[in-house]
Amino acid sequence: MHLTISARHCEIDDSLRARAEAVLQRLDQLTPFAQTATVVFDAESTRQKAEIRLHLSGGRMFVAHGDGDDHKTALDRAEEKLRHQLEGPTAKPSRKPPRSARRP
Repeated sequence: MHLTISARHCEIDDSLRARAEAVLQRLDQLTPFAQTATVVFDAESTRQKAEIRLHLSGGRMFVAHGDGDDHKTALDRAEEKLRHQLEGPTAKPSRKPPRSARRP
């Protein structure tokens, strides 16, 4: 899986970058269909934000946002939201047989 970590309106240190990579590796283990993952950190006046985008094969994309007093908290909240999306019933591909193989 290809990983991208970036920051807007702020600077991130190496420990936060390493934490983001660890989060993406954990999320990658939830689905075998992950192609690319992006984490974007942003800062507003008093809130820190994190956004995780996970692109799956077949063109599906999952996005989760988190915010908090620091970037670590924002990243954890975004991870939790994305984990719920990936564990939901819509995240798994359909295994229905083709119409021609179905019984009447």
